[in-house]
Amino acid sequence: MKQQNEDQTTLEMLCNEQAIEITHPMVEQLVRYRDYLEQWNQKINLVSRKEDAPVLIKHIFHSLLITLHHTFFNGEQVLDLGTGGGLPGIPLAIIHSESNFVLIDATGKKIAACQAMIKALGLKNAVAIHGRAEEIKNMIFDTVLSRQVAPLDKLCGWAEPLLKTNGSLICLKGGALEREIRQALAGSKYHNNFPSHIDLYPIHGINQFFTEKQIVIAQG
Repeated sequence: MKQQNEDQTTLEMLCNEQAIEITHPMVEQLVRYRDYLEQWNQKINLVSRKEDAPVLIKHIFHSLLITLHHTFFNGEQVLDLGTGGGLPGIPLAIIHSESNFVLIDATGKKIAACQAMIKALGLKNAVAIHGRAEEIKNMIFDTVLSRQVAPLDKLCGWAEPLLKTNGSLICLKGGALEREIRQALAGSKYHNNFPSHIDLYPIHGINQFFTEKQIVIAQG
């Protein structure tokens, strides 16, 4: 219990430092999600087991940083593409109950874990679906999210048919991205001119775990 309280205090402090609006019940739920994620990770490889930072910081708080550059609105339809263990979809669904999140992954065991965690957390605004982006039919989204390790041009190609006009693809990526961005912009002619532009937002001033991370927003 002491560790749980300390973790809640840490997460609340980090969110407050970044002006991320969050309530104490949300913090409690995010820490519960961390616990479920770590339990499932013992059975299924959802996140790396050789971490250089706690899951609460490296994965969950990292996911929340998207809110610094994107305002989720009431009724927004959001797709988490290649969600893995529910990242960033589940943390964002917890703090944005007014938006609707669909989590998709091609690995059935990962989606089964996500479905179990969504149920255990009592989330009414998130569903998890087994499949690939190209298999999604009769669904369209305001925003597509991804932490998936795939080149940006591929992510843009997968996202474009699923996005509404002027929709956004938001990725959490690391490393040098100049070449990926050039390729994604050059390839837009094959994807109905998506993206028309790409913005980069480096993650600064938090801790050493995010020194090479950036939020990438591709828009039509």
